[in-house]
Amino acid sequence: MGTTGDGDSSPTRPKWRKVAYGGMQPGFDDNHTDETFLAGMVTNASVVKRDIGKVMQDSISISQYLCIVALVVLVWTYTLRSSLSENSLLILDIALLVSGFLILTLTEEMVSFSLLFHYFLNISFFTTGLYVLAPIYQTLTRSISSDSIWAVTFPLLLLHLFLHDYSGSTITAPGALKNPNLTSCISLNASVVASVFIASRLPSRVHVFAIMLFSLQVFLFAPLITYCIKKYSFRLHLVFSVGLMGVTLALVYALHPLVFVLLLGIFIFVTVVCPYWLIRIQAYKFEINGPWDEAKLCFDITD
Repeated sequence: MGTTGDGDSSPTRPKWRKVAYGGMQPGFDDNHTDETFLAGMVTNASVVKRDIGKVMQDSISISQYLCIVALVVLVWTYTLRSSLSENSLLILDIALLVSGFLILTLTEEMVSFSLLFHYFLNISFFTTGLYVLAPIYQTLTRSISSDSIWAVTFPLLLLHLFLHDYSGSTITAPGALKNPNLTSCISLNASVVASVFIASRLPSRVHVFAIMLFSLQVFLFAPLITYCIKKYSFRLHLVFSVGLMGVTLALVYALHPLVFVLLLGIFIFVTVVCPYWLIRIQAYKFEINGPWDEAKLCFDITD
C-alpha cells in the first residue's frame, strides 16, 4: 500500500499578511510577526531640523515682550516714587493710544473705517468705565501694606509672563476665527489684577485712572501692535525689538545697575543660550515609528 508524503497530506499554509483590522489569521497567533515586521521601522521621521539663526530670531519675540513688561514695571516704580505726575501719565496714555492706532492703520491691509470706529468705540467705553471705577480701585487695598502689594504683584507678573501667548496677539479683529486660549486669558487676568494692586497705592483718582489706562493699554494692545509689525515686515520687527531692548536697558540702568545686569543676563539667556541649548539637545532626540503604532485612518472626501 502506497503512502503519500507530508507535503501532499497537509494543506498549504496561508501567507501571513500585515493588516490593521482583520482579526486573527488562520494558522497564526494574534501577536505573530514575521521577518519583515521591522522593515517598516522609521527613526526620527517627524523630527524638525532647526537652524540656530532662525530659532534666535523667533526668541526675539520673547525678549521683546519681556522689555514691554519691564517698561510697565518702570512706570509703576517711578509713579509710586512720585517721579511721574498724573499729567505726564495722561500724556503718555494719549501718545500710546495715537501711536497704536497709527501703527495698526499702516501695517494692517484689511483695516477699514468701520473696524477703526469699532476699536475707537470700545476704547471709549473702556476708558469711561475705568474713570468711573477709579475711586473703587483707589481704596481697594487701603488696609494692606505696600510690601504685601509688591509681594503679590511680582508672582502675578511671573504668571503673566509664563502663560502669555508669544506666538500671536491677545486680542483679534472682529470676526476672526482664532480666539484666545485659556492660558492667554489667565495671563491677561493676572496682569490686570497686578495693575489694580499697584493703582490702589496711588494718592488721587486721576493718578489711579492714568496708571490703570496705561497698564491695560500695554497688556491688552501691545501684543496686537507687535504682532501687526511682525506680520507686516520681519526686518522692521527685528529693528523695533532691538531698539526696544536698548531703551529698556538704558532706563533700567538709570534705576539700578544691579537690575540692569540681571535683565541683560535674562535677554542673553533667552535670545542666545536657550536657542543654542535647543539645537544641542536635538542630537539626542530619538523617535521610533513602525507597524506597532496606532493606525491612522485617512478619509478623502471629494465632491
